Amino acid sequence: MQTAPHLHRKRRSWIFRFFATMKAGLLLCVAAALFTVTVAQAPAPSPSLTTEVLNFALNLEYLEAEFYSCAATGQPLPADLRGGGPASTGCEKAILDAKTQAIAEELADNEIAHVTLLRTALGAEAVPIPQLNIGSAFAAAADAAAGMTLTPTFSPYLNSLFFLHGAFIFEDVGVTAYAGAAPLIATSSYLGDAARILAVEAYHAGIIRDELYQSIDVVTPYNITVGDLIDAIAALRNKVGAGSAEGLESTSGALTLVPTDAMGLVYTRTPAEVIAIVTLGASNGRGGFFPDGLNGALGAASQTATGG
Repeated sequence: MQTAPHLHRKRRSWIFRFFATMKAGLLLCVAAALFTVTVAQAPAPSPSLTTEVLNFALNLEYLEAEFYSCAATGQPLPADLRGGGPASTGCEKAILDAKTQAIAEELADNEIAHVTLLRTALGAEAVPIPQLNIGSAFAAAADAAAGMTLTPTFSPYLNSLFFLHGAFIFEDVGVTAYAGAAPLIATSSYLGDAARILAVEAYHAGIIRDELYQSIDVVTPYNITVGDLIDAIAALRNKVGAGSAEGLESTSGALTLVPTDAMGLVYTRTPAEVIAIVTLGASNGRGGFFPDGLNGALGAASQTATGG
């Protein structure tokens, strides 16, 4: 069995060496060629921009809802919430202990409700569910974080601990995405709903971080600890999609259940930065968990900015 080096969680040199030699296509430098929306550069919030932002959020909610529904029940989103979109690849029931099963079910219920809320708010303008990869994309993300092909192949459906790793990939990103997009929403009622969804996503992220922290010293089948693997995932997200969010510990070794800046505020990411993460750094906006890209204007802009 091929394994990564066995290191204590505070020895992160292998992570840094890997990121120092990452291919340029996986680095944030591709963002210069991607469609970029920032709070400072974006036009003033407007009804049309609000629709674009809500559809961008809907893509992310589709991804989370589909993953958690499959993991908790083995069943994807029902047809009436898919908008005529395609079936996902990789959907399966996760092997979970009783506590983690309960967590998966609650997260699934919340994310499915978010899909329903956003589709209702958008009405006829709601985009359909895009092509999603909730199977091999997890392995690709784990391999990229570790800097090698992991054996056995990583899957969040194998056990409770790996399910929590899979959830960690998504939850912090959802928080930063809503926080970054909020200033672009013009309608106060929609902004209020987005703030409440952000709060739920933050609850989810905190639950997942706490569960993982309780296993921080557990050695995974890859001969690295849970703490090291989570650090690597967080570092990959920061390199590909910008940000300063940490893993389970700060650089000083302190517990990091609530990753915040110096002012105690959650980190934010632009839509382009979020797209870079969920597509695993694809320069044309297509790849990773969204092999055909995200649906809607913001997703399309990221795909066409480089001729993709």
